[in-house]
Amino acid sequence: MFLLWVPVSLFLSFIVSQTWSVQLSWENWNAELRNRGNDFEKPSSSQPHIVFILVDDQGFRDVGYHGSEIKTPTLDRLAAQGVKLENYYVQPLCSPSRSQLMTGRYQIHTGLQHSIIRATQPNCLPLENVTLPLKLRQAGYSTHMVGKWHLGFYKRGCMPTQRGFDTFFGSLLGSGDYYSHYKCEGPGMCGYDLYEGEEAAWEQDRGMYSTMMFTRKAINILANHNPRAQPLFLYLAYQAVHSPLQVPARYLERYKGIPNVHRRKYAAMVSCLDEAIHNLTLALKRYGYYDNTVIVYSSDNGGQPLAGGSNWPLRGSKATYWEGGIRAVGFVHSPLLVNKGTKCRSLVHITDWFPTLVTLGEGTLDEDLNLDGYDVWEAISEGRPSPRQDILHNIDPIYIKAKNGSWKAGYGLWNTAIQAALRVGHWKLLTGVPGYSDWVPPQTFSNQQIVNRWHNERVRWDRGKSIWLFNITADPYERVDLSQRYPHIVKKMLMRLAQYNKTAVPVRYPAKDLRSNPQYNGGVWGPWYKDEKEEQQVDERYDNLFTNHLGKRSQAMTSDRSGTDSTFTTTFVLKAYADMKMAFSILNPCKSGAASAGAASSAEEGLNKNKARPPSPLTSVSLPGGGDVEAHVSDPVGVDVPQLDLHLLFNLVSTVGRVTA
Repeated sequence: MFLLWVPVSLFLSFIVSQTWSVQLSWENWNAELRNRGNDFEKPSSSQPHIVFILVDDQGFRDVGYHGSEIKTPTLDRLAAQGVKLENYYVQPLCSPSRSQLMTGRYQIHTGLQHSIIRATQPNCLPLENVTLPLKLRQAGYSTHMVGKWHLGFYKRGCMPTQRGFDTFFGSLLGSGDYYSHYKCEGPGMCGYDLYEGEEAAWEQDRGMYSTMMFTRKAINILANHNPRAQPLFLYLAYQAVHSPLQVPARYLERYKGIPNVHRRKYAAMVSCLDEAIHNLTLALKRYGYYDNTVIVYSSDNGGQPLAGGSNWPLRGSKATYWEGGIRAVGFVHSPLLVNKGTKCRSLVHITDWFPTLVTLGEGTLDEDLNLDGYDVWEAISEGRPSPRQDILHNIDPIYIKAKNGSWKAGYGLWNTAIQAALRVGHWKLLTGVPGYSDWVPPQTFSNQQIVNRWHNERVRWDRGKSIWLFNITADPYERVDLSQRYPHIVKKMLMRLAQYNKTAVPVRYPAKDLRSNPQYNGGVWGPWYKDEKEEQQVDERYDNLFTNHLGKRSQAMTSDRSGTDSTFTTTFVLKAYADMKMAFSILNPCKSGAASAGAASSAEEGLNKNKARPPSPLTSVSLPGGGDVEAHVSDPVGVDVPQLDLHLLFNLVSTVGRVTA
């Protein structure tokens, strides 16, 4: 809720209602600004306010100024009045792009080389990495995050407010229902995912569409901060336009002419997003930020054609290392730019925002940060040459290996079975399995009759390949492989890959942890690990409990063994296992802070399968927008079994081994 310190007539004209029925045109807004005047004096600080807008899964073609049928008047205007980044790269998936934005470091240097951070994994952006908001806060900024985190949350130290943000309002996972804010990761793994700070935001949830809700929250932050007193960093990470494809019905009206239902919904979601940026920009002007603000707009990866996105004429899609997966929509808009209304064709990567924004905010960049990003502000603002000459798109040593890849194919310098991608100057090299490699032309979304024309674009000649070379400047659509024509270039780039690989840290991709289940946390996705000291204390309690118990059990049973070692061992383990389950039900290590009584059972209930189990907190989910969230399915094994900690079971088996030796 806004602070009621402005005249009521002005307040009502700028507040965004839940239906957003009140809209101001740019012309009316500018006229009112001229008549009303600025409510604030110009800020005395030379540090600019920074608003970083990260959108989710917006395809390269899915903006008006790239020739899309989707109407994006606000984005088109902001880009036209700022600097369009037309040689701008991100990562092919959510978590990798976000991790590199937050740290200024490649994935190979944070251990996040493979896939994304999943909700059930005990994994997050490594805590030893200094983050962008932390550096800006050290420089005097007030730091706020609204929207999607997707950098892990298995323990409190991973949460946004522990990583440099003063406030956080948004979701922790990679996707979810736009209205109910629930997310299912599989049968029996459903939970609520909306946070205010480090607690579930039940009281603030009104079932509002997330694009509107996040914009309201961002505007509220602007309204309650004094731009003259302290510079502000606002990281607004929209859920849109990631699947599920949900949008208020009124935005669909303008796209009735698109017969493909996925494309139609996707287009409507982009239009809603465009309107949100419009309202945010009005708020920046209304509350006195605009003249001293740098707005950065970026997609986190390429579009997903199966979910309505389009990267045409680029090759590939989200989750691939073809241009369609990593070349992003991006621009900078600010009155502080020297050369407005221009295009920046210098190489820019998402890691560059860390040093660029910290330097712009008059922060310090210590040498021990080991950044992979460059300060590219002068390249963007003044059109000077970019200090960046290459990009390591990634090296993923555990991704599916190319069947025909080998050290021989890599001239003994590199195993081409490994997925990797590197850009040096005009050249781009890919090895391994880069991912889905088709071009998906616009007519794919037109109607069923001409979908078959898509097949004319499909690639069949490179199925047995494991290495590609393209001149991206001359061939941005990656149609002509030059790896056979220029083997000397291939060798040089393979050597560069090998050099990068020497600096890589081990991959962090832990197995699923059943304790992450929201039913053990009050029906909410949230941290389930305790801090290190508490974990050690709990482990010691369990070890002592089981060791003492098993020691007594072994003494009682040894006299009756009579040489039947195998029978004794089997009986011993089964009985000890039952006792261990009883102890787990009593101690309940999975419960934390806001754990739900409905998610816990007594020790007796945990062992007695004939007794009724407590009801699940998510036996049904009502979705206002026709969302497709999977209903909760009870775990047939029992509440106590998912609580089993594998390292404790290992301790048990080890103890049994010592007793029976």
